[in-house]
Amino acid sequence: MDSAGAPKKRLGRGLAALIGDASAGEGAAEDTRALRQLPIEYLRASPNNPRKHFADSDLDDLAASIREKGLLQPIMVRPRSDGTYEIVAGERRWRAAQKAGVHDVPVIIRELSDGEALEIALIENVQRSDLNPLEEARAYTQLIERFTYTQQQLADAIGKSRSHIANTLRLLNLPESVRTQIELGHLTAGHARALVATDQPGQLAEQIIKLGLSVREAEGLARAAAAPRQPKAVPDKDADTRALEKSISEAIGLKVAITHRKDGSGSLDIAYASLDQLEDICRRLRG
Repeated sequence: MDSAGAPKKRLGRGLAALIGDASAGEGAAEDTRALRQLPIEYLRASPNNPRKHFADSDLDDLAASIREKGLLQPIMVRPRSDGTYEIVAGERRWRAAQKAGVHDVPVIIRELSDGEALEIALIENVQRSDLNPLEEARAYTQLIERFTYTQQQLADAIGKSRSHIANTLRLLNLPESVRTQIELGHLTAGHARALVATDQPGQLAEQIIKLGLSVREAEGLARAAAAPRQPKAVPDKDADTRALEKSISEAIGLKVAITHRKDGSGSLDIAYASLDQLEDICRRLRG
């Protein structure tokens, strides 16, 4: 609801018309009229962009493509009061264009409120960019909290399943140490989802990274950690065995345990409490 009590408008499936989808009919025609070339130094990054990390290797690859073929997709911007333009969608392309040495870039200029700009930036990123799992989860949280999306409405708007939305949001419940490993790329979203329901995600995360476990192996590790530990069953001993244990224990003055196996083999265990007792046993065995 807005301040006047009217329902808050969400972009949802109308996003295509706002971000320049060529199949968006009248919206696309309006974008064509707004298309311009601007000096790259006139553009400014938005503080609301959910993407915080830009891999240099990815930017280098895109920059090479831009040098060869140009910037094929325009950047959406909105005017600022100081005469510059804030990037609403396309910061990655803008950064790559700078690496490519491009002086002018194609832009679509839109008059957008702060709320509209944020919503477009969030949805454009989760639809078109490979955000790391935590950036994606934070973007979903902002859309749900600020624009009152339900998980199902959000799933419909960005073309993902509701279960994907729910599982991604759960990653924010992981401890800070695990979230850091996700952002560094040491753990994938699949690894992280396996850790969410465990009682010791930090310890398990260290094992996964140290051993280089696959997602399936990590899921097995998490299941094993979550399974209740059953006490090891101790088979009952017959009266003769117990009597023999007692007899030997009294003879040597130490606790003795005898284990029989089905094939007739077995073991005789003598427990000692100190090195002196061990030396005494060895001395007796040697005669």
